[in-house]
Amino acid sequence: MAHPLLDDVLRLLDVEELEVNIFRGHNPDEQRQRVFGGQVAAQALMSAARTVPAGRTVHSLHSYFLRPGDMKVPILYIVDRIRDGRSFTTRRVVAIQHGEAIFNLQASFQVPEPGLMHGLEMPDAPDPETLPTNAERLASYGRALPRQAVEPRAIDIRWCDPPGWKPHKGADSRSMIWMRADGVVPEDPLLHTCVLVYASDYTLTETVMRPHGVHWSDPGVMCASLDHAMWFHRPLKVDDWWLYVEDSPAAESARGLARGIIFDRSGRLCCSVVQEILLRAPLD
Repeated sequence: MAHPLLDDVLRLLDVEELEVNIFRGHNPDEQRQRVFGGQVAAQALMSAARTVPAGRTVHSLHSYFLRPGDMKVPILYIVDRIRDGRSFTTRRVVAIQHGEAIFNLQASFQVPEPGLMHGLEMPDAPDPETLPTNAERLASYGRALPRQAVEPRAIDIRWCDPPGWKPHKGADSRSMIWMRADGVVPEDPLLHTCVLVYASDYTLTETVMRPHGVHWSDPGVMCASLDHAMWFHRPLKVDDWWLYVEDSPAAESARGLARGIIFDRSGRLCCSVVQEILLRAPLD
């Protein structure tokens, strides 16, 4: 049985078909400055997938966040059926509010076929059950945090860092986080993939901040996702624990690059993620 918050996310992902190639996504009833990027990306992917022939699964997506989403109005998703080939299908989606594009996504789907296989090995990590919850971790910061940062989430997030971790200059950008949906997700591979897209946008921002001793709750810090790309190597059950291994290879010109690879609990590499982040922070 799903947690009520997870039920809310699953309802958000059930985009409404208004007309051929036109879908509507709703926002949660929350007091946020802008729509969560993972929500927009997941709703856009669901919209695209509902126009794809049966038997084809998404293997990659590339997207750009163009404008902050308005929490007060629904989002329209316009799907462009770029190509339907014998093995691959390509879709482009534009998310619109107030007559303007706020997000666009391009996704490619493939008929599954046999091929060569390999994958990086999962690094050693403590068992997720031994780690503090996200609420316990945030309480260890010893500072007031925005309400939306400490409110319960549909995704159970367990950082492998010690509970008292605080950013400091020269810290390693690499981090490892266990995640899972907080409840049972119906046995629909597309739904599991869309929940993964939703959750994948949660933690990458901090990866860019770590080497600089910066935190998103610090005065004068502003951050936002600029783009988001994912490659899906094999199916993943998001209501089982999965390990998100992240790092940041570079930051320059108020932009930082974050990378992530996702393993299931058995150690199989399931997904790769890359995101560029806008990060404005006071300079020394």
